[in-house]
Amino acid sequence: MIRTSAITKIVNTTEGELQILQPISFDVNSGESVAIVGASGSGKSTLLGLLAGLDQVTEGEIYLDEEPLHQMDEEARARMRGEKVGFIFQSFMLVQSLTALENVMLPAEISGHPKPRQAALEALQQVGLEHRAHHYPNQLSGGEQQRVAIARAFITRPKILFADEPTGNLDAANGDKIEKLLFELNHQSGTTLVLVTHDTELASRCDRQLHMYAGTLTEDDSVQLNAEQRHVS
Repeated sequence: MIRTSAITKIVNTTEGELQILQPISFDVNSGESVAIVGASGSGKSTLLGLLAGLDQVTEGEIYLDEEPLHQMDEEARARMRGEKVGFIFQSFMLVQSLTALENVMLPAEISGHPKPRQAALEALQQVGLEHRAHHYPNQLSGGEQQRVAIARAFITRPKILFADEPTGNLDAANGDKIEKLLFELNHQSGTTLVLVTHDTELASRCDRQLHMYAGTLTEDDSVQLNAEQRHVS
C-alpha cells in the first residue's frame, strides 16, 4: 500500500537549511497496522504528513497504492487524499460551526457520495454517537470529539488511515475506547493503519513498530536506544 525510497525533508529556517528527515526507505503492506514511535522532535509527524500527501518530500519517492505521490502537485494530492486517505489529528480538527453529523458528512459530500447524510449517520452509529449527531464540538467531550473525527475519517472507506497521536489529548479511559475503536474499524474495513504515538500499549497492538530518532527510521529499537544512551553519556 505504501512504498518509499530514500525520502528526505529539508526546510529553510532563519539559520539556514534544516534536514528533518534523513533518507528513509520502507514499505507498508495492504491491511497492515504500523506504529511510528520516537521522542518528540524525531520527525514522526513530518513523516506521517509526507505519507498522507499533506506535504511534499524534498527528495525521494513515495508510492501510495501504486500512485507516485512524490510527482503530484497539490491538486493531485488533494484528489488522492479524497479518494484513498483518511487522517485523524491529535487536536480533532472538527469545524466548530458544524454539528457532529455535518462534520462527518464533509468528506462524503466532497467525494460525491450519493447519500452523504445517511452515510454520516451510519458512521456515527458505528462509533456509538448517533445520539449526539446534532451537537456541536464544544458540546462534546474530548473522547466524543475524537470518535466524531474517526467517523469522519472512515466515512469514505479509505484504503489507508493515518493517525497522529490519536489518544494524545485523552484521559486513560477515553484513550482505551479510541484505541479499541481504531483497531475494530481497521479489521472490519481492511483499512491499512499507520499511526504516530507515544503510547507504548497502543503501539504494541500494531503488526509492526518503526522507531524514529533524529530523522532516521528503523524497525530495530536498539539503534534508537544506543543513540539515546550516547547522547546521555
